Amino acid sequence: MEERILLVEDEEALRVTLADRLQSENYTVECASDGEEGLQKALENRFDLILLDVMLPRKKGFDICRDLRKAGLVVPIIMLTARTETVDKVLGLKIGADDYVTKPFQMIELMARVEALLRRVPRQSTDGGHVHQFGRLRIDLRGTSVTRDGQVVPLSAREFQLLRYFIEHQGTTLSREVLLKDVWGYSADAFTRTVDVHVASLRQKLEEDSKKPALFVTVLGLGYKFARQA
Repeated sequence: MEERILLVEDEEALRVTLADRLQSENYTVECASDGEEGLQKALENRFDLILLDVMLPRKKGFDICRDLRKAGLVVPIIMLTARTETVDKVLGLKIGADDYVTKPFQMIELMARVEALLRRVPRQSTDGGHVHQFGRLRIDLRGTSVTRDGQVVPLSAREFQLLRYFIEHQGTTLSREVLLKDVWGYSADAFTRTVDVHVASLRQKLEEDSKKPALFVTVLGLGYKFARQA
């Protein structure tokens, strides 16, 4: 089955070029030219990935990303932005974006990011099993869902995949370099704060006390470890 991508981009020339390239790579592409249209399509249809411009008419990309995560959608989101400041990247990651590509970009780079994210993000499934309980948290790795006391905890696609990786490597100290390579598919010279931002976000959402983490433990000088203590 062809993977479905939603492209939300207001610049017509870029939108057409990207759509044509994605279709040539055998993706099914649907487009939106403004933020309101993009949000509506994302909420009403199933997509495997969303390419989302930051600066959009009617509704900004950051707001769309935030709204989709609040709605419980785990679909991967790659932000397309002309902004290069670290603070903007951190903001996007905190509100649920999975990756960033800064304009102008090489098409081959974007295709590699799309392929890597789709390859690593778990697909939705309705079958049972692979359920883990950590205190008040219930994590279904196959169903890609996380609940606390029965209430859904919204995670981005990348956050969920990072959580899954931690669970699958419980008790093992994992360096940032290993996490970047195995979860993001990036080399160690990539945007290294990405790991820290995502771990901090998981702590905020899943720990009983994010300032005294019991699950996502920092191992000074080495990296992080998932400790089954909650």
